Amino acid sequence: MNLETLQLFCDLVEMKNFSRTGQLHGISQSAVSQQVAQIELEHKIQLFDRKKRPIELTGPGEIFYRASKDILDRYNQLQSDLSLLSRSICRIRMASIFSIGMHTLQPYIKKFIKAFPDVNLAVEYLDAKDIYDLLLRGSIDIGVVAIPKRNRNLQVFPFENEPLLLVCSPEHPLSKQERMDVHLLQGEKFIAFAKDIPTRVHLDSLLKEYNVSVQTIMEFDNTETIKRAIEINAGIGILPKASVQTEVTAGTLVAIPFSNEHFYRPTGIVVRKDHQLNKAAQYLVDLMRKEFDTSL
Repeated sequence: MNLETLQLFCDLVEMKNFSRTGQLHGISQSAVSQQVAQIELEHKIQLFDRKKRPIELTGPGEIFYRASKDILDRYNQLQSDLSLLSRSICRIRMASIFSIGMHTLQPYIKKFIKAFPDVNLAVEYLDAKDIYDLLLRGSIDIGVVAIPKRNRNLQVFPFENEPLLLVCSPEHPLSKQERMDVHLLQGEKFIAFAKDIPTRVHLDSLLKEYNVSVQTIMEFDNTETIKRAIEINAGIGILPKASVQTEVTAGTLVAIPFSNEHFYRPTGIVVRKDHQLNKAAQYLVDLMRKEFDTSL
C-alpha cells in the first residue's frame, strides 16, 4: 500500500462517491473499487457498508480512515518542513525603496549577516509599486517601503520613523538657521518628489497642515537626484535625515531640524500574509521590528 492509495481512500470517504473519486484521481470507477478491495483483502476487513447510499464506513473502516489521515498529515508536514529547511539555506529575497535600502536599512543588514553568514540575502532597490507587485506574486519574501499602504493580502509591520529635515545648499539664505520654522518655507523654490511617490503625498499633507505653499520647480522619483538639484542651489527640499548624512558630513548640503514639531516619514516592513517565512527571514523581520536587542 502506498500514500496515493491512502489518499484515494480518504477522498472516497469524504466524497462518498466512487465515480467522482475516480475523476479526481484520473482513473475509472472500477479502478477505485479495485483499490479499495485490495486494501480490504490485505487487511482482512470490510471498509464500507455498500448497501447504504451514500456509502458509509464500517467500524474497522473508521479506524482505518483516522489512521490514514494521520499518516497523510504527517507526510504533508514532513514535506513542508523539508521545503522550509531548503528555503532557509538558499536565499532571502528582499526589496526596498532606494533611500531606505541605502541608508536606514544598512545597520540591520550588517547585524543579520553576522547572525546568518551562510544565508544568501539578496536585496533589490525598486520603487514601491514594483515592491508591492512582487510581494503579491510571491517573487520576493520581504518588502521595505515608506508610507506603507494597506492590502488585505499583505501584512505590514512598522519599521523606522525617519526624521524629516529641511535640506538646502550651504549657499542658501536659510542655511544659517539652527532650527527651521516651517512657515519660513512659504514661497520658496522647492525640489519635490514626483506626484505618484507616497513620500510626496505625505510631505504635501504636512505643508498643507501648516498652510504653507512652496514653488515646486522640479520633481524627481528618487532622493539622489533631489539632492543633486539642491546641491547646486536650485531650490530647497525636505528629506529623511538618514539619506543626507553623507552630504552633510562632506559639507555639500545643510540639514536643519524643524522647530514646530518632529516631522518624520513612517516606513514599514511588508510581507504576504499566506507566505511562511523561513527561520532566517523571520529573524530579519523581528530584528527590524526591534524584537531583539539590536545594539544599533
